[in-house]
Amino acid sequence: MKQWKDQTSDLLDIAEDAVKEAGSFLAESGSESRVVEIDSRRDAKISADKESENIVLRVLEARSDFSILTEEKGSLNRSDLAAKEAPTWIVDPLDGSVNFSRELPLSCTSVGLWLNHEPILGVVYDFQREELFSAITGKGAWLNGERILVSDVESREDAIVCTGFPVNTEFSRGNLTEFVSHVRNYKKVRLMGSAALSLAYVACGRVDAYMEDDIMVWDVAGGLALVIGAGGWVGLSPGRKSRAYSVYASNSKIGKQKYQRGYDIVFGM
Repeated sequence: MKQWKDQTSDLLDIAEDAVKEAGSFLAESGSESRVVEIDSRRDAKISADKESENIVLRVLEARSDFSILTEEKGSLNRSDLAAKEAPTWIVDPLDGSVNFSRELPLSCTSVGLWLNHEPILGVVYDFQREELFSAITGKGAWLNGERILVSDVESREDAIVCTGFPVNTEFSRGNLTEFVSHVRNYKKVRLMGSAALSLAYVACGRVDAYMEDDIMVWDVAGGLALVIGAGGWVGLSPGRKSRAYSVYASNSKIGKQKYQRGYDIVFGM
């Protein structure tokens, strides 16, 4: 495989093909794919998670030799290059599994390509609306091939923020009080049940910001690339769990205010 830095457009094609193939399967799947196999207190795993992941992996493994990190199977080390030299595919085959299982139309398939903590490209496919969001950081972001940009809302008071409660959230009084203090100054707050779609909506200006603590990397890997590619601002800090982050993503006007705290890693300054 030739030097990956020279072929980001080709790699984006691979990611797009992977999510479209998995998304087509999900869009056409019947009730058997919505059967809950693992039901935890605040999350569920359904058969479609594994089935769609196998489709994505088949495409990625056939057309690249990069390592892969997936929600269901964990880390699949396949690259001969040193970890600091080769990027890793990060896959969420079905973000919004609970929504999908209950036939709520807010779910998607997401793939990102990262080098260490830096997004290189990402795709998010809303297979129910047939909306394919894609981006190469530093080059741009697109929705079904048309260029997209973040919104130009200047203040939180006029902004819509998407957020959520990851599976490992502690619903203590103190945590809930802190959560309210972060979102109270926004015009509207939306909890969609899909971090990837929330970030895609930031990228195309449907909403203005997204924030979430201790969100797993596969939930946001593709979407963060979209926001960066669309001209937005992203702040990341390590979460309390391995492979988790505290994330803030928005248009650049709101993000540069750094209104709540500093972040260890920042894009879009």
